[in-house]
Amino acid sequence: MTEEPYRWVEAIANRREYIENQLAAGSPIAALSCADGVLFVTVSREQQKLFEIYDRIAMGGIGHPGDIERLRMSAIEVASSEGFSRSANDVSLRRMAAYSLSPVLKNAFEQIYGPPFLARMLFAELGRNGEPDLLLRLDYDGSLHSNGGVGPERFAAISGKEHSTRMMTQFLSEKKWAQLSSAEALPVALDAWVVGHLTLVHEEGELPSREEIAAHRQEQLGAGTLEAVLLDRRASSNTAYRKLKMHDGRD
Repeated sequence: MTEEPYRWVEAIANRREYIENQLAAGSPIAALSCADGVLFVTVSREQQKLFEIYDRIAMGGIGHPGDIERLRMSAIEVASSEGFSRSANDVSLRRMAAYSLSPVLKNAFEQIYGPPFLARMLFAELGRNGEPDLLLRLDYDGSLHSNGGVGPERFAAISGKEHSTRMMTQFLSEKKWAQLSSAEALPVALDAWVVGHLTLVHEEGELPSREEIAAHRQEQLGAGTLEAVLLDRRASSNTAYRKLKMHDGRD
């Protein structure tokens, strides 16, 4: 009996290693809060990676498409139910993530005889009435990541590996884009994706050079599909979600 807790800890460690290996090749996602709203950018090969959840909430995900879809539908159901029973203004990303999605992910991860979610999620919610935008990361084990009004309120990134995410965060932290329009901020977010994609294969190292970023961006845009979404701060309707296209750095 005394061995059981140790077996569980070992099983959890093996489970975490397995999931991390499954996510390792996932295409990164960058999000930043600019003058026009919250901008999401990624490059996909086959499956869509960016989604609308509710009026002012969007989501990006890396991992198994089936698991991402299950989490997307759960998020939509929770937000829609709350909006219907109360009001659209009462729908809260922080509450939805903390009390609905996170417990589901945590339970699936810790029940070692069942399948976990192979997914890492990035959510954003437009701030209301002058409040800051919220960007929030939700991991496969149910853990939530936000800086409570500092870092992810302005930018956030997810990638298949921790070092890659760290390099994207470092890149974005050195840029000034808060007052830029979405068209001006789009190349910055795309370059953050490039940094994340370049550093997926390296466990350590510095930020890539401008020349490396430019060359890799051109190569990857020829092989994949750019996905860019804006939660539009100036939207005249309740739906703020808007897809963007990039032509020479303009949407």
